[in-house]
Amino acid sequence: MPEIQIAFSPIYAHPLPEGHRFPMLKYELIPAQLLYEGTITPNQLFAPNPCPLDIVLQTHDAEYVDKLLNQSLSAAEQRKIGFPQSPALTKRELIIAQGTIDCCHFAMRDGVALNVAGGTHHAFADRGEGFCLLNDMAIAANYLISNKLAKQILIIDLDVHQGNGTASLFEKEPRVFTFSMHGASNYPFHKEKSNLDIGLADGCTTSTYLQLLQTNLSHLLATIKPDFAFFLSGVDIIDTDKFGKLKVTIDGCKQRDEMVFTLLQQYKIPVAVAMGGGYSPDVRTIVDAHCNTFRTAVKLYS
Repeated sequence: MPEIQIAFSPIYAHPLPEGHRFPMLKYELIPAQLLYEGTITPNQLFAPNPCPLDIVLQTHDAEYVDKLLNQSLSAAEQRKIGFPQSPALTKRELIIAQGTIDCCHFAMRDGVALNVAGGTHHAFADRGEGFCLLNDMAIAANYLISNKLAKQILIIDLDVHQGNGTASLFEKEPRVFTFSMHGASNYPFHKEKSNLDIGLADGCTTSTYLQLLQTNLSHLLATIKPDFAFFLSGVDIIDTDKFGKLKVTIDGCKQRDEMVFTLLQQYKIPVAVAMGGGYSPDVRTIVDAHCNTFRTAVKLYS
């Protein structure tokens, strides 16, 4: 039986000033919890190297990448991203992108692989937004296409915020189908056009959420017929989230993960998973919700 591989690097947790660190704590706590409870073993964790720039430049504009490397983002550009620029933050994003690429290779072998970080879906070709500098899933999808490792890709974005950067990047690329199911009134307030957008009303319940996902994802898998999938498994859909505005329980979020994995298994589609957002006031809730994604993957694929 396969041992599911998980991308993790300690640099995920440390590149920010003190006031920005709370959202980053989960990147250390998730693997620590999974190891502590015995869901995974240390040999399932791997530390990616930074993504080579020629691969990044298949997705992002050279001028923007140069600004990240040379720390020349303007104050306005940094405000749009939400983080102050630093060499460590740029390195972190390059490591995340390579981690998602590496997960693609492991997923092709084992059915699934997961990145403790990633899901940076607000990054556009020429700019960053919403705590996202480089779009890891877009970089990985373009890598698969350019290397003829996939013919039709499905990006399943279930973060509570629309994957606006991802939608924009693949607007004219028929080999990548973007599916975003998100809060209709939530950030970003100007939505881009995904191939399929499902906007959820504030207060959307677990039963409504799961019914919509089952109907739409089942239809997509049958009609799009992807040979590879990315799953952005944000846990900001849960009812304790400070920004989510939905009423999905933490168990409902776990059922979401099980539904996605089960459907992909039925169609024999390998999947690379990234964690996306989660902003509940208690970091233990965030970590538990994210760990459920790993627990579910281990249960179903091992």
